[in-house]
Amino acid sequence: MSERERPSATLTASVHIGASSASMLVTNVSDPSHPVEISFLEQPLPLARDIFLESKLRRATVERTVTIIKGFLAHLKELGGGLETIKRAVTTNILVESSNNDSFLTRISVATGINLEILDDGEMTRLIYLKTRRRLRETPSMKKRTTLLIHVGPGNTRAILFRKGKIVRYTSYRLGAYRAIESIEQGFETSEIPPGVIRRHCQAQVDQIRYEYQKEEVQDLVIIGYEVQHLSSHLTLKSNDSEISIEALKQVITRASKMNDDQMVNHFQIDYEVTPSLLAALVINHQITEAFQLSSLRVPGSDFEKGLLLDLPSSPSLSQDFSDEVLRSATILAKKYQTHPKHSLHVASLCEQLFEATTELHQLDPRDHLLLKVASIVHEVGGYISARAHHKHSLYLILNSEIFGLGKKDVTMVGLVARYHRQSAPKPGHEIYRDLSQQDRIRVCKLASIIRIADALEKTHSQRIKRIEVHMTPQKLKITCIGIHDLTAENMAIQQKSDLFEKTFGMKVSLKEDPNLISST
Repeated sequence: MSERERPSATLTASVHIGASSASMLVTNVSDPSHPVEISFLEQPLPLARDIFLESKLRRATVERTVTIIKGFLAHLKELGGGLETIKRAVTTNILVESSNNDSFLTRISVATGINLEILDDGEMTRLIYLKTRRRLRETPSMKKRTTLLIHVGPGNTRAILFRKGKIVRYTSYRLGAYRAIESIEQGFETSEIPPGVIRRHCQAQVDQIRYEYQKEEVQDLVIIGYEVQHLSSHLTLKSNDSEISIEALKQVITRASKMNDDQMVNHFQIDYEVTPSLLAALVINHQITEAFQLSSLRVPGSDFEKGLLLDLPSSPSLSQDFSDEVLRSATILAKKYQTHPKHSLHVASLCEQLFEATTELHQLDPRDHLLLKVASIVHEVGGYISARAHHKHSLYLILNSEIFGLGKKDVTMVGLVARYHRQSAPKPGHEIYRDLSQQDRIRVCKLASIIRIADALEKTHSQRIKRIEVHMTPQKLKITCIGIHDLTAENMAIQQKSDLFEKTFGMKVSLKEDPNLISST
C-alpha cells in the first residue's frame, strides 16, 4: 500500500532536530503497543558544526532548518496528517551552547508553527535507557553480567553501568566528538585531525572514566551513538550480530584517517555533515574500549536516529521500570553520603501517602511525585559535611551530583525541596530559588510543604508511624496516625514545620491519635 493510500490510519509523527541531521518518523499507532513505521525522512544539518566551531548557528543553517521542517509538514499533509500529527518535536541538547539559540527557536516557531523542545541531559538519558532496555531483551547475557553502556554524543559522553540488568551507576563527562574537534581544530582542517592528536586531547577524560569504573569488573561493553551505529555494518563480522572486535574498530579508524570528506561519504555511505565528527567519535570509543582491556564489544546495528524518534512519544511518560531506576540512583547517592537509610526511605513512604491523599489539593503530576520521592531519599545527604545547616549542604551536594534520568532542572527542584525540608521556608531573595519561574517556585513550595510534614511525622527517626489517614476541610488538614496513641514529639515538630503548608494551601495541619487505641484504653 502506498503512503498516499493511508490517510485513514492513526498517524503519529516525531521530529528531531539533531546535531548532524533533522529527521521525522511517521508511524501508524492503531495498535499503540506495536507502532508500524509508515515513513522516515532525514536531512543533513550542521547544527553541531556551527555550535562548536562558531559558537552560534549561521543564518544559512537556521533557514535550512525552516526549509526542512516545512518539507516534513508537506509530507505529513500528503499522508493525511497535519501539525497536530506531530506528538513531539525536539532539538539536540547542545543547542543551549549556541549564543543565538533563543532566536533560532523563535524563527522555527514563527515560520512553521512548531515549538521545539530542547532535550536536556535527563531526557537524553531516558532515551538511552529506553534503547538499552531493548538491548537487554535482545541480549539475555546482559541480564546476568556487568555491562557498561557508553554513549559518545557531540558534546558529552554518558556512562551507565548495569549489573544483572539493573542500573547501579550513571555518570556524564564533557567529552564529545564535536567538543574534541572544537578544542584542537587550530592548525588542522576539521576532517584532517590525526587520530593521535584526538587521543592525546581526550586521554584525561578517558582516564577519568576508567578510574571511576575500573573496580566494577566490567564484563561487557556496549557503545551507541549516531556515528558509530552508522558504521555498524563496517564493524560487525555478521549482519545479524552486534559483537565486534577491538581490532575491527581500530582498522576502521586507520582507514577513515586516510580519507578526505568525499572518500568518507562514498565509502561509509554517510552525509557530509557527519564527516567532521566521524573520526573523533570512533577514536573516543576506541580509547574507552582499550581502557577496560576487553577483547570485544557490542555495537547495536539499529539506526540510532530512528530508534530515538520511535521512543520520543513515550519518553516523557514515567514507566514503573524507569521510576525504579531513578529511585535506585537516588538511593545510591544517599548511601554514598552515609544518610540513615531507614529514616530516608520512611520519609519517602510518608511523602507518598501524603501526596496521594492530597492530589486534588496540590494538583501536581506524576513527575512531581517522582521528584518528591527522590528528594525524600536524599534530603539529609548534607549531614555528610556537617549536621549544622545540613539542609543547605544537601542543596550543594545534590546540585553537584548526578541522578540517573534527571536533567539539570529536575536536579535543581530536588535540591531545593531537600533544602527546604527544615528551617526557613522559601524566600524570594534566596539564591537559586529566586531564579526559578513563578510556576516552578510554586512547585517547590508545594513539594517542600509535603516533605516538611512527612519529616515531622518521622521526628523520632524510629519509623513508628507507618500508616496515616488524611481528612481535609476547607481550613484544616487532619492527619490520623494509625496505631499510634502518643504524638507528643510529632505534634511539637508539626508546630515548627507546618508553616509552609499553611502559607501555601491556606490550611492548618493537625495530628490525631488512632481513635481505636484511645477507645480501648
